[in-house]
Amino acid sequence: MNKLLTEQEVAELTGLSLSTLRMNRSKGKGIPYLKIGKCVRYNMEDLKNYLESKKIIPAGN
Repeated sequence: MNKLLTEQEVAELTGLSLSTLRMNRSKGKGIPYLKIGKCVRYNMEDLKNYLESKKIIPAGN
């Protein structure tokens, strides 16, 4: 099983604020997440995939 991350851990890893993560969840966008009871968790593999999908490769490379 992949490691599950808290909101705070994801905020630290991505540089996004907690309010941005929460706003994205309420709008149904952003990083995929799990809701376990009242707890929000992010799967490390989902985070990696999300970040990879945002990668921009400059045209000259």
